[in-house]
Amino acid sequence: MEVAAPLLCLAAAVLVWGVLWVWGSWERMTRPEQAGLPGGGSRTLLVTAHPDDEAMFFAPTILGLARLRHQLFLLCFSAGNYYNQGEIRKKELLQSCDVLGIPPSNVMIIENRDFPDDPDVRWDPDRAADVLLQHVEANGIKLVVTFDEGGVSGHSNHVALNAAVRTLQAEGKLPKGCSVLTLQSVNLLRKYLCLLDLPCSLLLARDALFVLTQREAAQAQMLQLRKDTSRPRTVNNPMCPLGFPVPGAG
Repeated sequence: MEVAAPLLCLAAAVLVWGVLWVWGSWERMTRPEQAGLPGGGSRTLLVTAHPDDEAMFFAPTILGLARLRHQLFLLCFSAGNYYNQGEIRKKELLQSCDVLGIPPSNVMIIENRDFPDDPDVRWDPDRAADVLLQHVEANGIKLVVTFDEGGVSGHSNHVALNAAVRTLQAEGKLPKGCSVLTLQSVNLLRKYLCLLDLPCSLLLARDALFVLTQREAAQAQMLQLRKDTSRPRTVNNPMCPLGFPVPGAG
């Protein structure tokens, strides 16, 4: 018993420290003035490769930025015509953006043979960078959000968009004051832990972490249900109710 008492005290101290650390990280990462995020009213551009990327990968980020009163734009580099369903998927994208709070006038879908919806085709990052830069400059964008070098799912088109952004950064072509955030690719286990992954996300998130409110989670789930019922899908991608995914610094 004499040995057990100090161990119990040590365990209690570690537990209290852990709770306070997680709470402090939560406060730091979820406050409006998160590192790397411009203030409310800023014009933010989401850069995706295909229709449904905005729902599968970016929905929590979009809803979090909308909560911070960012003016949101979306640039989609293809119509998603891999299975000859491009027209359907373009309509779905506009419906999805409506749920997420992005007006149709702020949505641009590129239909160009340089950017086919095909995982076996690597898009030219320099060409993609030129198109992206034109869109950033034309709309006065202050924050660009896109995939990281892992593409979240590993899709080559996703990876190419990250390469395009890195090209612009490396060459100093982004307008002064324009920041970049990228989603953080995680391993398969963490993808499906949902809320249980939150402590790990708090530890590893480098700039910003968006955790959905109950209302926002309902929006995200409604968005997924709309997509699942609108057309047949080979894979049904589950939406975690909270904390999915985590953006990190680009």
